[in-house]
Amino acid sequence: MSLSNETIQNALKELIDPVLGQNLVESKAARNIQIDGTRVSLEVVLGYPGKSRVEAVRSQVVARLKQIDGVDSVSVNVFSKIVSHAAQRGVKLVPGIKNIIAVASGKGGVGKSTTAANLALALAAEGASVGMLDADIYGPSQPTMLGITGRPASRDGKTMEPLEGHGVQAMSVGFLIDPETPMVWRGPMVTQALEQLLNDTNWRELDYLVIDLPPGTGDIQLTLAQKVPVTGAVIVTTPQDIALLDARKGLKMFEKVNVPILGIVENMAMHTCSNCGHMEHIFGEGGGARMATDYKVELLGSLPLDIRIREMADGGKPTVVSDPDGPVSAIYRDIAMKCAARIARMSQDRSAIFPKIVIQNT
Repeated sequence: MSLSNETIQNALKELIDPVLGQNLVESKAARNIQIDGTRVSLEVVLGYPGKSRVEAVRSQVVARLKQIDGVDSVSVNVFSKIVSHAAQRGVKLVPGIKNIIAVASGKGGVGKSTTAANLALALAAEGASVGMLDADIYGPSQPTMLGITGRPASRDGKTMEPLEGHGVQAMSVGFLIDPETPMVWRGPMVTQALEQLLNDTNWRELDYLVIDLPPGTGDIQLTLAQKVPVTGAVIVTTPQDIALLDARKGLKMFEKVNVPILGIVENMAMHTCSNCGHMEHIFGEGGGARMATDYKVELLGSLPLDIRIREMADGGKPTVVSDPDGPVSAIYRDIAMKCAARIARMSQDRSAIFPKIVIQNT
């Protein structure tokens, strides 16, 4: 009996991608299936950065297809291809950036910037081209966290070249001013600065741009929602009631402007004593999970209150870089993969498909 494409596809339907929660046919990952006698070849295209998943996927596909009668050899090419996904209606994508992830919090001091830095680094570690835009104009912290010093160069006197730290392209107002100079600016100046940092930076073909937002729901957040093509937002909170109250406001703001919520990250969920090992929920317990349930969004992960997370970020080498194989890095990587998976399941941007209509007087 000769092999058929349908036989191969039926076998691939049994293989579930744990990142997407879909089988390889449903997710349209299995492509270009070729049958030559007893030899089968195909491509598996992951819609998310999956450097750590490539070998596992290849082995899984080869093992399953070799179980089919008549298949002697299987050749599988597994690779990631990240595409642009739709943003708010009426907002055009930024050249050189496929997807924008906004990291927000309702209030300060909940570890938002640390989460943003580790999220960007985790995506980069999985093979994505990643950028970091520090939109916290009044209190830029990404230059410190990413260990970047110096000022951006300009080749044409109008645009800036991003600086780079740990493989992540970055731009921040912190690169342009003295670290001890306060930003005494009114709202319109701040929003103009955000737009310039985004649009006047020569981003080099980014799969993801992570934007570290200032806390709250003010001018910057409104500008972001109206003028920046945000693919999705991550809300950072702690289990504390007052932090959750503010985080809910931030979440509802993004919902009102039709920016999808990728999920919630709960920081400082528990603390383990370094001397005796006793675990205690200092800021409360289960707040992030309850919020996720109330708003029908995903709890991306819960992180411990750990002095090393703070020390590593302050030292310019966040956890994902300093301790890549540690338990906390594993949580950050899991959060990053869940974000990427959620984006991969979203509708793609189709604006480039349609031709531009130009009306001329003849």
